[in-house]
Amino acid sequence: MIEKKMRSGITTGTCAAAATKASILAWQGLFPDSVEVFSPQGQVIKVAISASAATLAGGNAAVIKDAGDDPDITNGTEIRAEVYISDEIGLTIKAGQGVGVVTKPGLSISVGEPAINPGPRQMITQAATDVLPAGKGAVITISIPEGERLAKKTLNPILGITGGLSVIGTTGIVEPMSEEAFKSSLSPQISVIKALGYSSIVFVPGKIGQDIACRSGLPAEAIAQTSNFIGYMLENAVTHGMKEVLIFGHLGKVVKVAAGIFHTHNRVADARLETIAAYLAAAGAPQAMICSILECTTTEAAAEIIKEYQYESVYKTLAQRATARAERYTFNELKVGTVIVTLRGEILGMDDGAEEIGAKLGWHIK
Repeated sequence: MIEKKMRSGITTGTCAAAATKASILAWQGLFPDSVEVFSPQGQVIKVAISASAATLAGGNAAVIKDAGDDPDITNGTEIRAEVYISDEIGLTIKAGQGVGVVTKPGLSISVGEPAINPGPRQMITQAATDVLPAGKGAVITISIPEGERLAKKTLNPILGITGGLSVIGTTGIVEPMSEEAFKSSLSPQISVIKALGYSSIVFVPGKIGQDIACRSGLPAEAIAQTSNFIGYMLENAVTHGMKEVLIFGHLGKVVKVAAGIFHTHNRVADARLETIAAYLAAAGAPQAMICSILECTTTEAAAEIIKEYQYESVYKTLAQRATARAERYTFNELKVGTVIVTLRGEILGMDDGAEEIGAKLGWHIK
C-alpha cells in the first residue's frame, strides 16, 4: 500500500503577512484572490485571500489559515490585518482582537509588545514594504477573532501571553505532525521561569499535573509542562542554567522515568506495570500480588492493589529511582526530586530531594 503524502500548510505568520499585503493593495484599488509573500528564508509562498476591502485611510483583508494535514488548533481560523496608511515613513505592528500581549520576560518579544514573533514580524514588514509607495508608512493591526478562545488550549497562559494567540512561524510553512515543532513550543516555558528569577523549576506532564501542583501549593509561575518529552525538557533545563528540577507527576508517567524512559508516549515505550512489579518483588511482595499487578491495565488499578497489600513504601523507592535516572540523564548537572500523585491529586510518595527542592519553592509538605 502506498502511503499518502502528508500535505504541508502555512503558519499564522504567513497568514498575517499575506493579509497585510492584501490590505495595502486594497487601499490601492487592487483586490487579488491571492498574494505572494516571502518566508524569512526567502521562499515564495502563495496565499489565498478570503476577503479584502478599502477604507478611507487604508484597507483590511482576511486569510483563512490552512494548516495542511497538521493537527493545528488554528486550522480554518480567520486571520485579519487592518492597515492605516501614514505619511510618516516607518511601520508599526499592533495586536488587535485575539492576538496576545507579552506580560512576562524571557521570550523573544519584550514585555508589553504584541505576541508576534520575530519571523512573522520580518514577513509582515517585507510584505508591507513590497507594496507601499515611496514616502509612505503604515500602522498594521493583526487580529484573530477566535484567538482569545483558542489561546486557552495553548501554553500562552503559562508563558504570560494574555488576550489571545501568538503569531508564530520560523519558516512560514507548517510541516504536518512535526514533533520538533511541538517540542520547541515547550522550551520557552523554561526561559520565562528563568527570567522570573527561579533556578528551581517544577516539571509536570500536562494540564492535569499542572492543576494538581498548583493545588498542592507549588508556585504556578515556576511550573512547566513537559508533555511526553521529559528528556528533552531536562536537557533544556540544563541549557537554560537551571539548577534544580522537581518532577511532579502521575504514577503512570513517573514510573516510566524510573525505568529510564524519557519519551513517555505509550507507543514509544511502556513498562509501567512491569517496573512497578519488579520493585514490589524486590521489596518482598507476595507472588499473588505481583501477578495481580501484571494483570492490571492502568497504574491507577495497580495503586489499589498496592494499597490493599499495604506496600505503599514502593512509591518512595520509585520516586528515588526516577530522580536517580533523571540526574544520570543530565550527567548530574541538575539536582532532581520526584513527587508521585494520583489523577485525583493525592500524593502517593516522594523522595528527600523533592522535599528539599519543594521547600525552596515555598512548599512544605511531608
